[in-house]
Amino acid sequence: MTGHDSFARLSREELAVLLPELLLCGHLIDRSGMAHSIGAFGREGMTQVAIEEWQVASPVYTKRMQKALGFEGDSVETIFKGLQFDIGAPPQFMDFRFRVDDHDSGEFWLDHCGALMDVEPMGEEFVVAMCHDIEDPTFDATALATNKFAQVRPIHRPPRLPSAQGPHCAWTVKIDPSHIPPDVPPNFDRVLESAAATVELQPIDPADEGNSNYSGTLLSDIRFADFSRSTLIRLAEEVCLQQHLLTIGFLIAVRSRTDEKATLAIGRKQFAGIAGLTSERIRKALRLGDDLEALATVLELHPALNPRAYVAVSIEKSSVLTLRIGRDCGAFTDGTWPTMISGEDLAPLNALVRGVNPQFDTRVAQSDSSGTTFEIALADKPFREAVEVAITRFSTGADFSFVDRGKPLPLIVL
Repeated sequence: MTGHDSFARLSREELAVLLPELLLCGHLIDRSGMAHSIGAFGREGMTQVAIEEWQVASPVYTKRMQKALGFEGDSVETIFKGLQFDIGAPPQFMDFRFRVDDHDSGEFWLDHCGALMDVEPMGEEFVVAMCHDIEDPTFDATALATNKFAQVRPIHRPPRLPSAQGPHCAWTVKIDPSHIPPDVPPNFDRVLESAAATVELQPIDPADEGNSNYSGTLLSDIRFADFSRSTLIRLAEEVCLQQHLLTIGFLIAVRSRTDEKATLAIGRKQFAGIAGLTSERIRKALRLGDDLEALATVLELHPALNPRAYVAVSIEKSSVLTLRIGRDCGAFTDGTWPTMISGEDLAPLNALVRGVNPQFDTRVAQSDSSGTTFEIALADKPFREAVEVAITRFSTGADFSFVDRGKPLPLIVL
């Protein structure tokens, strides 16, 4: 495998299965990262880290997705379309429903909020931190990518009284020139100018069978099977960039609170926790085995190692699997996940490969100024699951199953 195959190795049907998995795993990054932020900075510090990372990342990747799918605009409908391709709102797990009143107003609500299901057992303080303290500034930051005069305000939200209240929350979105735009978040320019934000990906081929854009009416749900193969490849790559951009924001927020050594330690724990769970979900979703062939496929598709225009990776399989991560790429410019895999700490890579088979083990075969080569083979006995993965598995998203809801309905402006 040359390292240039990646998502192009999958069929249209396989890509349609993979896309919601990538969105959900992107959402679960915070189940890993925030757990270690609590340990380092306490609940209030964790809340601020979450606010800062989403504020600087979501406007950047929202704009990228609008451009990729051809639905750029300044309306409420454009905002809602963006949410349907956002790792902050993976389909079904975060079951967003929408109503568009006109260009400047609408509502959305969550019939099911997987994030709430994760946080409610932790107590009301954590619910308020997520549904009030974090959502208020981050919803506005996401909307800012579409219209600086957009405001997202709650109709109702948790804590739920009674506890069975539904929908889990509801919000208005209004655009009004009298609204005072939110301040540009600190460090936003750093993310906007990152390699992840500016990397150019292969264009969508409009001649492919299936939808090549989302320029039409807002739909009740995104049915990925309706998109063309080249569109799904581009979507997969964009969703991987969303994960890298969120991690860049996370590391900036952590770095502002501690030293470089501690930042790297927290970053590696965040990476290890989500890396293993993502490998496991990809393997199950695509019905792969647990041998070297399956591992090679998972490595080809894993968001930590994609898109290949951003991460320099090559994979070769013989009696062992060889993974080469090059340093001459955007991921190393930005200091995101691939830079955290080294001979000094193999925990993230071990967590990643053991999501396919708990007997896989890694070692550094070669390292020089151009990159590092790792060899992966089966050990005699399975390894115990990493603590970081076990922490992330706390989320109900770890075992969440997607269903085919059938043909989506167009949401007509009232």
